[in-house]
Amino acid sequence: MKDRPRIALIHATKVAIDPIEDAAEKLWPEAEMISILEEGLSVDRAKSAELSADLLRRIIDLSRYAEAAEADGVLFTCSAFGAAIERANFEAGIPVMKPNEAMFEAAFSHGDRVVMLYTFQPVAGGMEDEFLEAAREKGSIAQITSVFCEGALDAKKAGDDETHDRLIANTAAMITDADVILLAQFSMASAANAVRECTDVPVLTSPEAAIEEIRRRIEHNNEVQQC
Repeated sequence: MKDRPRIALIHATKVAIDPIEDAAEKLWPEAEMISILEEGLSVDRAKSAELSADLLRRIIDLSRYAEAAEADGVLFTCSAFGAAIERANFEAGIPVMKPNEAMFEAAFSHGDRVVMLYTFQPVAGGMEDEFLEAAREKGSIAQITSVFCEGALDAKKAGDDETHDRLIANTAAMITDADVILLAQFSMASAANAVRECTDVPVLTSPEAAIEEIRRRIEHNNEVQQC
């Protein structure tokens, strides 16, 4: 293993950068994190209900670019490209990870009634499919209900984190029938404390779980290569 393993963080929006970089600094300061921003991904994804062939190719190309830049692993931070990231991982020689895999795994330990809050419309369908597939693989009967937080992402993009967090917390406060609440996107991590203050339901975010999981995969990958 390198003295400083290099991790490529690939973002489709600026607001996802700080949460994952903060988590990386806290949990894996020895690693070298490089951020790659391609905002056109989120702009174009918002225009279509389905993941287009063009977006699929662009996700794969970004993964290849990161691998060519000598990254030891790739972590995508946008939740709207799950199927494309799976394809990129299949084709890559290094771990390529979806943002929410580790959070889903943690959710199963809390119960079968999972509520996911989200602020970017295109993420819901794909993440629900990923969650249910993960549940099937685990033999879990867990079900997921998605709830949109109207106006929160617009506030975040405008630099109004207080309103962003408040709108998410207000939505969470109305949830009464859940064993666990998930904050779907990396950009929502700042709202975690506000959400926890207004509900007794456990609240999970994805950045810290994602860093711990990408570290585990890279270290495992390096052990296998050394054998």
